Amino acid sequence: MPRPTSPACLLTALLAGSLLAGPALAQSSDLSSAPARAGGATLTKVADFAHQVTGVTVSKDGRLFVNFPRWTEDSAVSVAELKDGRLIPFPDDAWNAWRNARKDELSAKDHWVCVQSVVADSRGNVWVLDPAAPAMAAVVKDGPKLVEIDLRTNKPARIIAFDESVAPQGSYLNDVRFSPDGKTAYLTDSGASGALVVVDLESGRARRVLDGDPSTQPDKSVTVTADGKPLRRPDGRGVEFAADGLALAPDGKTLYWQAIKGKTLYGISTEALTGWLTAAVVPSGLADKGLSGKVETIGENGPADGLVIARRDGRMYVTAPEENAVKVRDLSAKGSKPAMLVQDARLRWPDTFAEGPDGTLYLTTSHIQDSAFYKPDAPAALPTELWSLKPGPAEATGSSGSPPAR
Repeated sequence: MPRPTSPACLLTALLAGSLLAGPALAQSSDLSSAPARAGGATLTKVADFAHQVTGVTVSKDGRLFVNFPRWTEDSAVSVAELKDGRLIPFPDDAWNAWRNARKDELSAKDHWVCVQSVVADSRGNVWVLDPAAPAMAAVVKDGPKLVEIDLRTNKPARIIAFDESVAPQGSYLNDVRFSPDGKTAYLTDSGASGALVVVDLESGRARRVLDGDPSTQPDKSVTVTADGKPLRRPDGRGVEFAADGLALAPDGKTLYWQAIKGKTLYGISTEALTGWLTAAVVPSGLADKGLSGKVETIGENGPADGLVIARRDGRMYVTAPEENAVKVRDLSAKGSKPAMLVQDARLRWPDTFAEGPDGTLYLTTSHIQDSAFYKPDAPAALPTELWSLKPGPAEATGSSGSPPAR
């Protein structure tokens, strides 16, 4: 029987309890996993997973965490620590006990429903962002949340719940970054109506901003491709992800984002965003002209998913799913274009970045183009990978969009 391909059909399959196996490490049959060098960078496979991975993060003491969203399967583990070659449910089995097929048995408030991102902060915590929308469809009531886990105790320290004013039906909270002072979180929403979300971490107060603004929406002029062809579902729909990739300048003063179905990188002063947190009245959506007018066009990246500004060199690294590649952008060079850093056929939809304490970059490959959303015969449990990337010196790539001549 062919697999379902629409979110509604996929969710029906999940609720029926299909494929409840956990995210075990897969045995790799890829004999080309040795380090590859390109553009001054070294790319090395760290792990193979038997399930679809999206997020990755590394704590300041080197602990490595990944997450597995419930998109096309009811994964038995949502968040895990990768330790000694094993995946350990994190923070414990209880938080990972939710199943779509048994959703009425457990509270969505204190269980992982459909985790999209894990991000370590500079204070010894890991934050887990749960949009609570299995199959990227209906948002589970009381499920959207941002959870702080104290790595000294491996226990949740704070749960910031998001109501419908922040995570309405149709939303899919995607990525998160934290201000250097630890007081503010910034999120993207890549769902039906793209937006940013600003969170006061001390009070838990959150506000949805730039909802419907052109900078947070899919670009109608862009068609996302894979393997040289437009990427479409069997019913003809293409990739429609809105504001997704997110990066924060090291000084915390500028936030950057872009849509996957887009080509333009945008930025805004974080002072403007945090000002709206304390405003008595905040106009919503396209009426938010005051904030919209402060959005800056930084340049073009082409369709991109993950963004990160590395502490090691201050450059922005960009995943390029269409090209199986990672690019790098010099934000200090006005009018520059991203340069190709590494291009490798094994980078099937490079997704999320994390930077380790030694400056090594980690990135996941989520194989979105190979999933049951786009290929009806694809396995619901989709094999994916985790990679490490060691960039060369800053001068290894130029700002003209091409590696320097050798």
